[in-house]
Amino acid sequence: MQGTSILGAENHPLHLHGFNFFVVGEGFGNFDPIHDPANFNLVDPAERNTVGVPVAGWVAIRFLADNPGVWFMHCHLEVHTSWGLKMAWVVLDGVLPNQRLLPPPADLPKC
Repeated sequence: MQGTSILGAENHPLHLHGFNFFVVGEGFGNFDPIHDPANFNLVDPAERNTVGVPVAGWVAIRFLADNPGVWFMHCHLEVHTSWGLKMAWVVLDGVLPNQRLLPPPADLPKC
């Protein structure tokens, strides 16, 4: 996640519903896909469900998408969500039974 504001004064506390994730890297300036991954912490990264993306900086997260459904990720500064700082992760069913959505109950009313 890249913070692109050059005039902003606050970071963006981004929150992901449905999962915890690991913060494997962060930095200031633009993310460099050639050099920055070499410094990722893949041994004992912090586990979170919210992370602050620094002003004019970036954060790299990693998570296992094994909870099927549509999960909201958004900035916890509510006005930023209204400006579009939000997204949804669509996680499909996995192969294992505990990685699949249950079918709807038989008595669920139809739309």
